[in-house]
Amino acid sequence: MTAHTAPAAPTAPAPEADAPGTDDVLHYSAFTTDPSGGNPAGVVLDATALDDARMVAIAARVGYSETAFVTARDEAARRYGLRYFSPRAEVAFCGHATIATAVALAERTGPGELVFDTPVGEIRVATTLADGADGDGSAPQATLTSAPAHSRPADEALTEQVLKALRWTRDDLDPALPPHIAFGGNDHFVLAAATRERLADLDYDFDALEELMARHEWTTVHLVWRESADRFDFHARDPFPPGGVVEDPATGAAAAAFGGYLRALGLVAEPTRVRIRQGEDMGRPSELLVDLTPDDDRSRVTGRAVRIPGA
Repeated sequence: MTAHTAPAAPTAPAPEADAPGTDDVLHYSAFTTDPSGGNPAGVVLDATALDDARMVAIAARVGYSETAFVTARDEAARRYGLRYFSPRAEVAFCGHATIATAVALAERTGPGELVFDTPVGEIRVATTLADGADGDGSAPQATLTSAPAHSRPADEALTEQVLKALRWTRDDLDPALPPHIAFGGNDHFVLAAATRERLADLDYDFDALEELMARHEWTTVHLVWRESADRFDFHARDPFPPGGVVEDPATGAAAAAFGGYLRALGLVAEPTRVRIRQGEDMGRPSELLVDLTPDDDRSRVTGRAVRIPGA
């Protein structure tokens, strides 16, 4: 993939002495058992004294695609206010930072269900520690239940604009999986590649895609390739110019929206587990599991998370 230098995040003033700074940010990688894989997220467990400007300033200094901030807490009820910031601005919902925050809290307060009050509403997350349900001892695990997910077909003219920005053509698409705009807490434009080679060769017009996504308020463009028609195993890539980065290595919000997409296409006739491999082409392999049922429009997204040593 051709490298692109993303526009620099705005310079922010240094935080006041009583404000959490980079030393107070926990660093986790989500949707992986290996700190060198997955999607890094910052987690600030006590942001009650921070205003918006200070949170975006911290997120800019951390430099990850998102940092999560716990802005309110009821320890007895295991209920927390949670907000997300990219290095540029607030993001309504972020899956990988939710998983990272849930694991960070579970490591401190014990496994069980957590409730997050987010800008998109209540998000429930079930957590297990390393000796949890699957017993493999590899890393803590969290399962978030998304906001109701849904999806609608993208119109032809809009699809052409996305293809042009990606430098793709109609021949690059899988006709069995049509372009859609899917929602699982925020909007994602979904395109399915016809081949793994097409997905691997990501070289897009950063500025053109950023402008298009900003105009339509899409969080990512969710590019997928299905391994075979009889299995729910996918590979994915998520261009993320709104966050100032070329690509996101694991996108829980897009995975939740993708669940709504598969349901809208009529592909979920029974309880179904979808396996998504992401980040492989950028050297940060990630695995996201999405559980769907035909009678529930919410997606359940499962992933592991680990502390990043020395960060």
